[in-house]
Amino acid sequence: MTPALPLIAALEAGGTKFNLALGTGPDDLRATVRIPTTTPRETMDAVLQWLGEAAREHGAFQAIGVGSFGPLELDPARPAYGYITSTPKPGWQQTDVVGPLRARFGVPVGFDTDVNAAALSESLWGAGQGIDPLVYLTIGTGVGGGAIIHGRPLHGLLHPEMGHLQVPVPATPGVVDSRCQCPFHDACLEGYVSGPAIAARWGARAETLPAGHPAWTDVAETLARGLVSIITTLAPRRIILGGGVMEGPGLLPAVRTAVLRQLNGYLQVPALLEEVDHYLVSPGLGDRAGVLGAIALGQQALALSIR
Repeated sequence: MTPALPLIAALEAGGTKFNLALGTGPDDLRATVRIPTTTPRETMDAVLQWLGEAAREHGAFQAIGVGSFGPLELDPARPAYGYITSTPKPGWQQTDVVGPLRARFGVPVGFDTDVNAAALSESLWGAGQGIDPLVYLTIGTGVGGGAIIHGRPLHGLLHPEMGHLQVPVPATPGVVDSRCQCPFHDACLEGYVSGPAIAARWGARAETLPAGHPAWTDVAETLARGLVSIITTLAPRRIILGGGVMEGPGLLPAVRTAVLRQLNGYLQVPALLEEVDHYLVSPGLGDRAGVLGAIALGQQALALSIR
């Protein structure tokens, strides 16, 4: 008989909402809920309350996985491990996320960025199965990227911040506001292609812009600049592009075309020259990639705790 998989509590912490779940994987999510992201105290109190109620209803969980917006402190040797650090989200700077979870439930907690978590779940169960190295990039309210190398999320000095890759200033005519919308940088990927940046640049929300609008060429060309940097630096075997902005009409094919044009034949590999439709792809798990990634983080934390 196959042993039962451990029950994991999952927390996908986003700037506008926290997605919570209890389960063992993509085929077993026993309970889910969305909690609005308000103040740290109010939000975390709601998280703790729901997890407690879910455990009483569905059984005790053995670990917690957290995939969070950042930047984060991921070094367990540092006093601020488990904190959201220098985030631009008002009120959330230096917020302890892991501490309250450990104190309340006393189980191992896996902690990483939301995009590293999504990359992990896609590598296990989605569009990145069997692919290593793998990059997951999300383009939505913000822009973030995660990388899986040798089966684990990439950490180093901090964690990948692919949304803040420096890119040339787009020169597309017709923009309402040409400034980079990032509060930290004057020409970065997030500041031009995130949802709020598109709205500022063009005076309209991305989901209202029709096919053929110059904004989509602007986004495709700028996003391709960042992707070329990722391709030539990390050499991933596949890049998954998620997030609400990527639902724009014709955007993914336009990004593929722009990437190939900007590479200009420099990388002579079949994955790019003949199979780009299988190289730059949509998520296999859809909008569940983040919360399933948190389950995977919890599984990894549990495995490490019992070695």
